[in-house]
Amino acid sequence: MRLIRFLLLLLVILAGIGVYRLSVPYQGFKDEVFVEIPHGTSTSGIGDILKRAGVVRSSFDFQVARLAKRGQILQAGEYRFNQAATPLQVYERITRGDIFYFELVIPEGKNMFDIAAAAAELGLFTADDFLKVARDPSLIRDLDPDATTLEGYLFPNTYRLNRKTTPERLCHTMVAKFRDVWKGLNTSASVHDTVTMASLVEKEGKLPEERPRIAAVFENRLHIGMKLDCDPTTIYAALLAGRYKGVIHRSDLDSEDPYNTYRHAGLPPGPIANPGVASLKAAIQPSHTDELYFVARADGSGGHQFSSNIADHQVATEKYRRAISK
Repeated sequence: MRLIRFLLLLLVILAGIGVYRLSVPYQGFKDEVFVEIPHGTSTSGIGDILKRAGVVRSSFDFQVARLAKRGQILQAGEYRFNQAATPLQVYERITRGDIFYFELVIPEGKNMFDIAAAAAELGLFTADDFLKVARDPSLIRDLDPDATTLEGYLFPNTYRLNRKTTPERLCHTMVAKFRDVWKGLNTSASVHDTVTMASLVEKEGKLPEERPRIAAVFENRLHIGMKLDCDPTTIYAALLAGRYKGVIHRSDLDSEDPYNTYRHAGLPPGPIANPGVASLKAAIQPSHTDELYFVARADGSGGHQFSSNIADHQVATEKYRRAISK
């Protein structure tokens, strides 16, 4: 009888120790640490990795947590631990697949220089390293033989990156997203011309409902051989030359750069930004209109006044100038 009581007492003590070790954060945790758990690693192997990283007191603690929470799947990946946690908390994070990632948000209309700067802010690689890859069109050449860079094909989206993401991998992922979107549009239109036109529409059109009209204006101008006179193309020419400082100068408008649509009729040599779905659709199916001009409204709406002749356009332009000068 005494032996049974002793064994029961011992079990209670051991259970208490187990509960304590599972429910109290590991006080030996020191600094932020990243832990990589490869696919196929056993529970004891994961416990060993966590122990070496200083996340848990011992591999045994993690295995006990596994026994307490049986039936759940441990997820491979990289995890960041930046504060002391209990073995149960650590275990639950790994079963949730709460892996560490950076979030890169690329809005519609950003160009490869913008994307390079945004990616560089994450600290994974430099802007120059990204641009070296983005300037190589080989990833998209099968779809667009005329592509000279990946501009236009780095599809706007929110991307999750890990600490091992390279410029090559990021560009590959963004181009793959473009391919999926393009396939979904189910069109036989020229990829190069469509994406180039869509990039102009994206930069000029702030309101989604206006984008088909803007595309129509550009298409109408192309049809009669009229220059597009698109400010964003002039800015892009200056960006490529490394001289854009936030303002368009007379010298930019007079530049013979092939991207300057104030000097050259027709579309620029390639996209000037990375358009979203709405602008791609607008380029594929522009509005039916005879309009040849548009100028911004001064009401802050982001909308434009469209005109079919130069006289009406000059009136709208003068109205805009008077409004912004007040």
